[in-house]
Amino acid sequence: MNVILIITDTMRRDHLGLYGNQTVRTPHLDRLAGMSYVFDNAYCANFPTVPNRLDVMTGRFTMTEYGWQPMPRDATIISEVLGDAGKLTQMIVDTPHILANGYGFDRGFAGWEWIRGQENDRLRTSPRDVTLPAAPEKLRSPETTVRQHLRNISTRESEADCFCARTMQTACDWLEDNRDEDFFLYIDTFDPHEPWDAPQWYVDLYDPGYEGDEVSYPVYGPSDYLSEAELRHMRALYAAEVSLVDAWVGRLLSQVEQLGLMDDTAIIYTTDHGFYHGEHGLTGKTIISENFHADTPLYSEVARIPLIVYVPGATGGRVSAYAQPPDYAPTVLDLMGVPMPETMQGMSLAPVMRGERSMTRPFAVSTAALNVAPSGGRPTTITQGEWSLIYWGCPDGPLMDHLTRNVDGVQRPAIVPTDAVPAPQLYHLPTDPAQKYNVYAENRDIAVKLHADHVRFLEDLGMADEFLCHRRRLDAGTPLGGLFT
Repeated sequence: MNVILIITDTMRRDHLGLYGNQTVRTPHLDRLAGMSYVFDNAYCANFPTVPNRLDVMTGRFTMTEYGWQPMPRDATIISEVLGDAGKLTQMIVDTPHILANGYGFDRGFAGWEWIRGQENDRLRTSPRDVTLPAAPEKLRSPETTVRQHLRNISTRESEADCFCARTMQTACDWLEDNRDEDFFLYIDTFDPHEPWDAPQWYVDLYDPGYEGDEVSYPVYGPSDYLSEAELRHMRALYAAEVSLVDAWVGRLLSQVEQLGLMDDTAIIYTTDHGFYHGEHGLTGKTIISENFHADTPLYSEVARIPLIVYVPGATGGRVSAYAQPPDYAPTVLDLMGVPMPETMQGMSLAPVMRGERSMTRPFAVSTAALNVAPSGGRPTTITQGEWSLIYWGCPDGPLMDHLTRNVDGVQRPAIVPTDAVPAPQLYHLPTDPAQKYNVYAENRDIAVKLHADHVRFLEDLGMADEFLCHRRRLDAGTPLGGLFT
């Protein structure tokens, strides 16, 4: 069986019709879902972009070993495993961070193609003068990333010139040339990650007639710098990009059908994480200034992700089992009939889809990398059944005294924006899906169990005790003030 893996960056689960959205237009992904397995409890693991791809490529929960960094030379990765098994492998990508600056995620692929120009990719040096879409104080990295992106798209003439369109069309062309091979095709597009730059007719679907600042690359942090109209339009810009991505994923799916590949080709569609559009008083997915980086809690808007798996000949349906990115490589290998190496820690999802087992693991752990000392101050989300625990660790020493490249590859000091680690947060998801009411104080026994499960999980992964020691204690017994309480 062939496999196509599609990752579209920063695709919020709740913006897809297949997960209940009735506003944003996603007919092509909804149609794919109608003949596929749809996972209702898929969650990110190592967060965000680059760490997620480390999970995907290695089949490991890399949160205990790798952060935002190049592909380790000694890592066993799916492209090499499949190549050694005689499969044809191809990477087609416009997500810049996994290829730029020697990050090397193309390793092991028989062929790879990088569609240049997304975000801060150093593609074009002209025009030097570009007009910012909004007041600079409302934009993240306006003088660097935003201006670079505007130069990169300055020659765009039509929708077909958009990055996701070019990426999907390149994949269509590759499929036409290689349709008779036994192949694994990995497609990775940065859209709908910001900067949001969908053609205007997509934006007009969601906020027609708007004439204010276009906050297409919003500041990451508290959202109170935006007016209600600006916040509404920011959401429209994102929704437009979601619909653009859906249209061009639809073009790819149409090509798969036209080439007669639906009978022998599995298709996996997913993302790495979501994005806050004012929920929890935040925009972005963390807090970023030019001088520091601070992790925010991974609430459901960011941690819970879409996962669709089409398997030829299978009826599909909804799947309640937990799934996380380290499970993708074992699943691909299982579908392609290639043994899984012992280095992989994830589990194939194929037995769950075949009805041979009902679950993978009893909970999901989502976090930025924990291989820093002390690891306290980095919020981890543990989701199990009806409950979600957000836990910062409990260090005895200085907080987060290290540098990080998380989010955009720019090195900054990592800090906790309080004088102490925030107290845990516990949410009852059936009655509080928006996670607004912290019920930790009255349900501490549940938090104790979730915390213990998370510690055992990290122990089973072989996490070094120099990092794990700061996560063995649930709390200091005293609620602490700060931004995230």
